[in-house]
Amino acid sequence: MIRVCIAGVTGWVGSPLATAIQESNDLELVAAVARRAAGERVGDVVISGSVEEALRTPSDVFVDYTSAAAVKENVLAAIEGGRHVIVGSSGLTDEDYAEIDSAARLKNVGVIAVGNFSITAALLQRFAAEAAKYLRSWEIIDYAHAGKIDAPSGTAREIAWRLSEVRPDPMLVPLDETVGARESRGATISGTQVHSVRLPGYTIGVEVRFGRDDDRLTMTYEGGTGAGPYIGGTLLAIRRVHEITGLARGLDRVL
Repeated sequence: MIRVCIAGVTGWVGSPLATAIQESNDLELVAAVARRAAGERVGDVVISGSVEEALRTPSDVFVDYTSAAAVKENVLAAIEGGRHVIVGSSGLTDEDYAEIDSAARLKNVGVIAVGNFSITAALLQRFAAEAAKYLRSWEIIDYAHAGKIDAPSGTAREIAWRLSEVRPDPMLVPLDETVGARESRGATISGTQVHSVRLPGYTIGVEVRFGRDDDRLTMTYEGGTGAGPYIGGTLLAIRRVHEITGLARGLDRVL
């Protein structure tokens, strides 16, 4: 049995993930974290109010579905405690991931960080990286609900990073030569211009727009209001994380 601790266990993904683990034959939920639900129960597990408290219970894999403000500290604490880690929270930068990778290698544990655990999003990322081999210019539009405090989303950050592995995106007009508001050209994330839209009515979505002379290609991912698409991918990562040492970014790395 793989013993699992979930941080953010009462959240949008954390709650159905806990149920899926409890219903599985090879996974066991042994610890959980939710600051506002400390002392309550998830099945037979008493919810802890902090990651430090939850890590006192022996476990194999730590899963973080908390927030952009807490995720880095949580992940580093879990690595220091000798746990393999699944990162489902957004907000981490390329520099954060480099630090996490180094920490994981020192402790000889694996970390799988995924901007979006949906298989559909994983396929978009794979197809976008393939398209970037042939199309030299692209930008990303990142959509989310009005209450999402981090921008860009983890999905957009991960795609931008993956595209940077193919080649940098050359800009016809350098940003410092922009006439008008430089900010209107978006943020430069891993060498790609990313534009974040935060509006009511959206859950999460991303577009990768490629352009060349006289034609264009747009790839789009849109998530619904349910967490179902993310559960299977997270369970897969929990089962595979022990096979790696250091950081793996992207669900398609373990498919």
